[in-house]
Amino acid sequence: MNKVLDVEAAVGLIPDDATVAWTTAGLAGFAEDVAAALEARFLKTGTPRHLTVAHSCGCGDGKDRGMNHLAHAGLVKRLISGHTGQAPRMAELVRSNAIEGYLLPQGVMAHLWRHIAGKKPGVISKVGLGTYVDPRLEGAKANAATTEELVKCLELEGEEWLMYRAFPVDVAVIRATAADERGNLTLEREAIFLEQLSMAQAAKNSGGIVIAQVEYLARSGTLHPQKVKIPGDLVDHVVVAPPERHTQTMDTYFNPALSGDLKMPLGGIKPMPLDARKVIARRAAMELVPGGIVNLGIGMPEGVASVAAEEGVSDLMTLTTELGTYGGVPASGGDFATAYNAEAIIDHGYQFDFYDGGGLDVCFLGLAQTDHEGNLNVSKFGDKMVGPGGFINISQNARKVVFCGTFTNGGDVAVADGRLDIRKEGYRRKFVQRVDQVTFSGRYAQQIGKPVLFVTERCVFELIDGEITLTEIAPGIDIERDIFAAMDFVPKVADQLRVMPAALFDERWGGLRERLTDD
Repeated sequence: MNKVLDVEAAVGLIPDDATVAWTTAGLAGFAEDVAAALEARFLKTGTPRHLTVAHSCGCGDGKDRGMNHLAHAGLVKRLISGHTGQAPRMAELVRSNAIEGYLLPQGVMAHLWRHIAGKKPGVISKVGLGTYVDPRLEGAKANAATTEELVKCLELEGEEWLMYRAFPVDVAVIRATAADERGNLTLEREAIFLEQLSMAQAAKNSGGIVIAQVEYLARSGTLHPQKVKIPGDLVDHVVVAPPERHTQTMDTYFNPALSGDLKMPLGGIKPMPLDARKVIARRAAMELVPGGIVNLGIGMPEGVASVAAEEGVSDLMTLTTELGTYGGVPASGGDFATAYNAEAIIDHGYQFDFYDGGGLDVCFLGLAQTDHEGNLNVSKFGDKMVGPGGFINISQNARKVVFCGTFTNGGDVAVADGRLDIRKEGYRRKFVQRVDQVTFSGRYAQQIGKPVLFVTERCVFELIDGEITLTEIAPGIDIERDIFAAMDFVPKVADQLRVMPAALFDERWGGLRERLTDD
């Protein structure tokens, strides 16, 4: 049976009121051709209507691609997602109460498809306890239009858990490299594997259909069985997309170093310029664990990988991404969530099994807004909710957490001659009396005895006895003027307040390998 359809015919099979699940990470693994055709159909015919759209990762390029295609009133009635930051038009529908919105932890959603496939009631996890997804706080609801409870508290064996409810999947839209005429799928040019298999199983066992977008078509029976990642029996329809709508990542059509087809010289990665970001990345890198397994978040923490490469210590630990890459150097910018020269790539859901179970020795995540109890907010800014991505899973379960970010937003900070100079204070404070939303619970971290650091260019804080405590300051910094005066609260100060190493503020450092190997 030949399962190949043109894209217009494929999207014509999506009915009104359907729940449609998509694989994605930015634009990696995303069926852009199917999304564009679905948008065109709706604009022309007004159908389908009132879809529930579900995806675990951020989806889009911050402009027009990805979930931005589906951001039309009437087309979507509900979004269930881990992040909306790359789809501003969809985020605006949520912000304005035009659609319902649930923003769940990325790892929970990566697991949810397997539970739907197995006809289980939902994902039972400690992930999210004490954060805004906890139903005793906000229950992951993103706006006033969202009222149904998708998360509830349970007590099992005398312990608190959260249960994230399962729901049927009517249509799964997945992506692969090649398909044969029977629908068997391979992923050899994909940079990450995502939840392709689990999502297909979830749709089939829900009585739904699976639409797969591919680059290449093969004759039936010619694909090597060990390369087939999704069996044809789980795929109903195949769409062959043009190259411009099947990019490997948001920024890259195809880079063989991202799919493991070659190893690029890591010397080709340019060192960061000496500025506040590099100082933060250097100080954070001092928390790397030799022989450890590490996760790096998006934004500021990406600099830790650059510093590790520049300092020649990438071989001392394994850098991973939540999307399933091991080894090499995690990519940044529009290639984020992939890795150059990865040693292994596994499915998204399996990676979160490992992360949720405490497999990470240390993680480095962004620092957006923090209060005196060590709570962190990276998911809501004013009336705009973007969601947590993998932040909750990773920060709650890694053995050590290092939050990285500038002390304020928009400051003018000079780095030279082994010291820091604050030329102009930032326009927005990050250390506030109370965070707008709890994405990381300092109280929960203290309950389970997790080490937590907050690394900025001016100073380092640690969470000690339930309070943010100043433990290090940068050379050239005045505590009262440059730290306390730029915070909404006065932190505790450690009895043994240290000065950050002056070498972190020099053009060349060269001290990381010695530090890590000596320890």
